[in-house]
Amino acid sequence: MTAMTSSTVPSGNSSALLVLLKARTFIALILVVAFFSAAAPNFLSTANLVIMSKHVALNAFLAIGMTFVIISGGIDLSVGSIVGLCGMVAGYLVLNGIDVGLGWSVQFNTLEICLIVIAVGIFIGAINAFLITKLNVAPFIATLGTLYVARGTAMLSSDGRTFPNLNGNAEYGSDTFRWIGAGDIFGIPASILMLIVVGVLATYIASRTPLGRFIYAVGGNERAAGLSGVKVNRVKYFVYMFSGFCGALVGIIISSQLVASHPATGDTFELNAIAAAVLGGTSMAGGRGKIGGTIVGAFVIGVLSDGLVMMGVSSFWQTVIKGLVIIAAVVIDQAQQRVQARVALQAQAAIG
Repeated sequence: MTAMTSSTVPSGNSSALLVLLKARTFIALILVVAFFSAAAPNFLSTANLVIMSKHVALNAFLAIGMTFVIISGGIDLSVGSIVGLCGMVAGYLVLNGIDVGLGWSVQFNTLEICLIVIAVGIFIGAINAFLITKLNVAPFIATLGTLYVARGTAMLSSDGRTFPNLNGNAEYGSDTFRWIGAGDIFGIPASILMLIVVGVLATYIASRTPLGRFIYAVGGNERAAGLSGVKVNRVKYFVYMFSGFCGALVGIIISSQLVASHPATGDTFELNAIAAAVLGGTSMAGGRGKIGGTIVGAFVIGVLSDGLVMMGVSSFWQTVIKGLVIIAAVVIDQAQQRVQARVALQAQAAIG
């Protein structure tokens, strides 16, 4: 039997460090909650927790869609503008329906409005995928272009004005639109229940289906995935359309919560989504990430944002702090990869 020397035994320090790095998002969440609980009065009050959970849900929806995109090796900068455009579409349909001419208009109930808005979000995601897969436009440039197009279209839809008083009309069945953002079931806000459904669905897709494995494969090595029979373009269509779907949901929820739609809604939301995904362990290089980690990352960003507001921190400083969080998350992610590689080499040497 060959004796293992100290140099071949996996380092206990490296293993412990790796565990800490993997749990960094939970540790960060515990730290920010503890800090703001001590620094901000009423931070853990029931009313504030409900409000904060609604804010977290909005970021988590976008971050879940962004996670799929990043795992596949892409990026979606347009998702914030999708939120704004879809919110304007929802507001327009609630107020006006669709004018078909001759003094006639088609009116919709709440479910029909939501389905139309979701279709718009998915369609924009499909446009992103088309630009990337068929026209070979880099994801960064393609989604940057649709960011401007979607935002400009939202502005044009109302000449930059707000669609107010989205109370709906009981005659058409659109009066329940307000419930989406303000309603609850057994005391749980509807937006949180929707997040649970979307989160469970996304987790199942990522971990239990061939599609999920294909997404990871494409992000890990697109060429190898294609040679092994993965329909790379179909995978990219799915991730961008799913991201558009999540953006549409957020547009609907915000318009319902505010009972109004504004074309600037969703501005810079894509940055929060990217921050939550990266903080949750999703690698910007693609091929690695988990939906659960992203949701925890969204909680960290949400708690951080609301806590800073309660402490009266300037919005300018809030932006600076979020930027530092993103940089720190990437640096820590790279450190985790180096430690993982070192532990793997030590384990192989021990076996050998």
